Amino acid sequence: MIKLKTKLIYFVHGTTFDNANKKCSGWKQVKLNNLGKEQAKNLGKVNSDINFDVIFTSDLVRAIDSANIAFPNIKKMQDKRLRECNYGDLDGEAKHLIIYEDHIEQSFPNGESLKDVERRIKSFIEELKKKYKGKTIGIVAHRAPQLAFEVLTKGISWEEANKLDWRKTGDWQPGWEYNID
Repeated sequence: MIKLKTKLIYFVHGTTFDNANKKCSGWKQVKLNNLGKEQAKNLGKVNSDINFDVIFTSDLVRAIDSANIAFPNIKKMQDKRLRECNYGDLDGEAKHLIIYEDHIEQSFPNGESLKDVERRIKSFIEELKKKYKGKTIGIVAHRAPQLAFEVLTKGISWEEANKLDWRKTGDWQPGWEYNID
């Protein structure tokens, strides 16, 4: 019997006003700036040959807008589980205050931990396995959920995921592929 794999292609949202000001938004609603809109257009062009069955986004406007600009003619669904990590009191604060390595198990003040994000993403993946077996799914979301996909699909630790994070290594790409079965 052939086992059908579900192919996920993960995209990060375009640059926001907060990103440009070296702030981390967390659950704060922040719009794309002009660079972010241009990045989303280019993302759509670079990935125009992929036949997505559906695109999932978080329910945060920066992910929704990025998906709508990049993939205007593809069915989209929002899912709150794809939200960025809730940085709590640090939502919207300076980027240097958001230290992922210190919040794998310990929640951000009045927020959540990376393990909390991992639980959300695990639930999302389990639902995809049931409803979208053998499909090609696009995801437009954020940093912490992407790292959770790395942890869950590659069997690596949060420490390793943080160390290999493209935001640290400079290895950005126009989509990261994950397979689930």
